[in-house]
Amino acid sequence: MPQIVIPDDEPAVVSVSAAYAKLEGMDVRAYTSRPSNEAELIERIRGGRFVINVRARTAFTREVFRACPELKLISIWGTGTDNVDLAAARELGIRVTNTPGVSAIAVAEHALTLMLAVARKIVQVDSQVRQGQWPRAMVSRIYGKTLGLIGTGAIGGEMARLGKAVGCRVIAWTFHPRGGIAEWVSFEDVFRQSDFVSLHVRQSPETVGMIRREHFEMMKPGAILINTARGAIVNEADLLEALQAGRIAGAGLDVFEQEPLPEKSPFLSLPNVVLTPHSAGITPETTEAGIAMAIDNILRFIAGAPANIVV
Repeated sequence: MPQIVIPDDEPAVVSVSAAYAKLEGMDVRAYTSRPSNEAELIERIRGGRFVINVRARTAFTREVFRACPELKLISIWGTGTDNVDLAAARELGIRVTNTPGVSAIAVAEHALTLMLAVARKIVQVDSQVRQGQWPRAMVSRIYGKTLGLIGTGAIGGEMARLGKAVGCRVIAWTFHPRGGIAEWVSFEDVFRQSDFVSLHVRQSPETVGMIRREHFEMMKPGAILINTARGAIVNEADLLEALQAGRIAGAGLDVFEQEPLPEKSPFLSLPNVVLTPHSAGITPETTEAGIAMAIDNILRFIAGAPANIVV
């Protein structure tokens, strides 16, 4: 029976899901803690043929692959693959799958929530009311504003739909524009024209650091940046400078260059930023659907009908 290893199920989601029953009778080894280093990860998955990867901080490097010659497939719960050396996997004949689309609605809803929370100053006003104040904050209306999207895949497409539903003009740039999801404009014009810029591209060598000081300088003073994609897509030092100087009005951030966010992160002291802990896609519905797909990706591979192959 092929051995399936879950090396990083902390907090436990796979082993407590309804979909876990699909693995009944199979040789499964699940760890409800995260490997502390590369050596521990290798120790956990060595000898296994299939891995279900739960946490994005678990890095599958060339060294890990070389130390695990029996490994055939990594099934990622989620869409991001930046924690996997895809080039090494391809060279060594290891397949990588993901779970595209399952979190699109949840992440788009979260991006819209961050947009509204920053624009309406919900966190600041809530705090002041709890302190006995009765503020009359001047906040931004969403209706009639321009929402600009960087990336229009499954999540970006959902965000476009939600933006239109609340009365926004939706413009977008993406690597491969198709259809009438939004009004297509240049990369730079997304920043120049938008009142809200929401990021929805995957992390890859061509997207790391793609948004930096020059783009914040293009934005309107009242504009707000939303990032539910990956922290490394934005140059954080440049974003911090823009926020601290009031060059842009605010930001809603679910992802960061370093996660968890360090205790002394400058973001924590900024009143014009709303922060969440890389949790945009975490809902009961999304979690169960994603785990089911991650397990099905293994079962289909074993059956000779692989699906959702990244490499």
